Amino acid sequence: MLTFLSPGSPARADVRPLAGAHAHTGAPSAATFDTAPARAALERLLPRHAGQFTLVPDPAAGADTFTVSGTAGAVTVRGSTGATLLTGVGWYLQHVAGADIGWPGDSIGMLPSRLPAVPAPVTRSAQVPHRYALNDTDDGYSGPYRTFEEHQRQIDLLALHGINEVFVQVGAEYPYYRALQRFGYSAEELRQWIPGPGHQSWWLLQNLSGFGGPVTERLMRERAELGGRIAEQLRGLGMTPVLPGYFGTVPAGFAARNAGAATVAQGDWAGFDRPDWLDPASPVFAKLAAAYYAEQRTVFGDSSMYRMSPLHEGGRTGSVDVGAAAGAIQGALHAAHPGALWAVLGWQDDPTAELLAGVDTSKLLILDGLSDRYNRLDRETRWGGAPYAMGTIYNFGGHTTIGANTSVWLERFGPWRAKNNSALAGIAYLPEATGTNPAAFDLFTDLAWDAGPIDQRTWFAGFAARRYGRPDAEAAAAWEEMRKGPYSTSSGLWSESQDSLFSARPSLSAVGAAYWSPKSMRYPAGSVRRALDHLLRVDPALRRSSAYRFDLVDTARQALANHSRVLLPKIKAAYEAKDLARFRTLTAEWQDGMRLLDQVTGSDPNLLLGTWLSRARSHGADRAEQDRYEYDARSLLSVWGRRSTSEGGFLHDYANREWSGLISELYARRWTAYFATLDEALVGGAAPREIDWHAFEEEWAGRTTRHPDRPGGDPYRLATAVAAALPAAATG
Repeated sequence: MLTFLSPGSPARADVRPLAGAHAHTGAPSAATFDTAPARAALERLLPRHAGQFTLVPDPAAGADTFTVSGTAGAVTVRGSTGATLLTGVGWYLQHVAGADIGWPGDSIGMLPSRLPAVPAPVTRSAQVPHRYALNDTDDGYSGPYRTFEEHQRQIDLLALHGINEVFVQVGAEYPYYRALQRFGYSAEELRQWIPGPGHQSWWLLQNLSGFGGPVTERLMRERAELGGRIAEQLRGLGMTPVLPGYFGTVPAGFAARNAGAATVAQGDWAGFDRPDWLDPASPVFAKLAAAYYAEQRTVFGDSSMYRMSPLHEGGRTGSVDVGAAAGAIQGALHAAHPGALWAVLGWQDDPTAELLAGVDTSKLLILDGLSDRYNRLDRETRWGGAPYAMGTIYNFGGHTTIGANTSVWLERFGPWRAKNNSALAGIAYLPEATGTNPAAFDLFTDLAWDAGPIDQRTWFAGFAARRYGRPDAEAAAAWEEMRKGPYSTSSGLWSESQDSLFSARPSLSAVGAAYWSPKSMRYPAGSVRRALDHLLRVDPALRRSSAYRFDLVDTARQALANHSRVLLPKIKAAYEAKDLARFRTLTAEWQDGMRLLDQVTGSDPNLLLGTWLSRARSHGADRAEQDRYEYDARSLLSVWGRRSTSEGGFLHDYANREWSGLISELYARRWTAYFATLDEALVGGAAPREIDWHAFEEEWAGRTTRHPDRPGGDPYRLATAVAAALPAAATG
């Protein structure tokens, strides 16, 4: 258990961290390691079959290496860490047993009672030392109010798929809260400054403060304890918990309260006033950084890797020497954690040449968020040979859209790693929200463990076979359509597929929901429509897995979403032709589609607004606090922030997603209200009345209406209804 200090009290020797927190930095022991955490994870992942696996610690095998062997019902996995043992189990499931544990959905119910033998012992080693996971925004967009069991499941899946470095953001506010009370701020001031959990990701990036709060000390303590448990769970498997580092974010008025401090106002980020930046070269910075790391150590223990991105998406340097500042940031990190690796996001113009010139780049890892987005990339020249991880951000804001630039991954990873003087040292799994696109998760993480080039068509055929438990011609045909369509989008401008017009702010000229999303289809819509038909014809014996049910619902959802781009131009044409009868017929079809969309998404547990909201409310101690956290959660999905942010910063609907409840209560109501104004205009021969959409959405964000947090309806029947409503010819 954690022992916390009272607010404002100095650090004391009797404060006890989580058991073993100081002893672990993420690296396994050179002699041996305890396999119990891996065994416990295996029992969670494969409760009916865990006893058929023998896990053998084998650090001498070399870093990141596993060997799988054994007879029927008696499989042995040897590995260099607990996580690598689980990666070996994952390899066995994929290549021998023909089963999938995806994110989300699995086919383990299709496994035979006695697991098959391994034909011959197989040894695999990771092709790169760094296999990093989680975007800085993941805690916000994937679920800031998740339970430990949900985070534990995430860790199990990451280990199963070969990840060894995981960003731990939950509870990161607590070291700030504790440390800054020694530098002139009251506990109350800091609780007002720290945002609600839904928006804390962007506070840690120095983009905003305060919104969605105030937070209570009780909540911060609970989140810190949760983050500490997550970090310890990772250490137990020999994985590295990547903790947020300190690079200078301070509340307003810091220089006035601390003699000798120099701060730089950071200006605006998407309509928010950014927190100030404390010049890292000033002597006060070293003191505050030391206090921060000491408080962090108390709760989270030590690590060998820390995540920081100064001047993210803008910011102002003022008179600060960026190179000297970067050196001071790294110096403060190494004073607290000698030799620790600094992970910095490769995004927009960062990291700059000035920053890189000021640090020891052998202790730096650039997480490239643009590897699959643009063309003509030369990372060695761009970053002067600094080590980097090839990354992907194929999901923005938690959009439910299907697709990824998988062909680009396959075309680049091998050649980039093999080139002369290559600085490629890892992969970085960086979707802004996890838990969508299970095929993309599987394939991207496979890059780090497959020694030879991966053939995309062969890989997807194998995925189709194991995804539902055994080969099936219709499943193979479905995933071949998906491979050729949404999973073969190209680089050049986008790394994500288009979002849905059903979730867009109403307009006859709408081309996307999020301002920053693609404005048109990135693949032929017919590929998804045909995939839906094939999935509906999969052998009934394979339809009972959660993997099949999720894929069926998700494909039906995407087919409907794609149809919105066919239907809206027809509605526009009818309106402009003043054809009232056709306008009403088409808008009724649109609204029927949205009702069906809400129903089909309501049949899967991964697509429910009610779950998102009930998690948020569960963290409040009383009604007022529950309402505050629900607003934090709702606003992130809709207005995102205040009016200046939503409108001026173009962040409204940035986190749009097709979830049951969100569709019916926000998106469908918006379109109904909009179509009513157009209908009135056609009948009356006048211009349509305007609607204040921000006020409409803000009213929704302030609601406390309840929604189901358990699925309802038959996924197969509802997906069949979607197919019936969308003739193949209608989608091209």
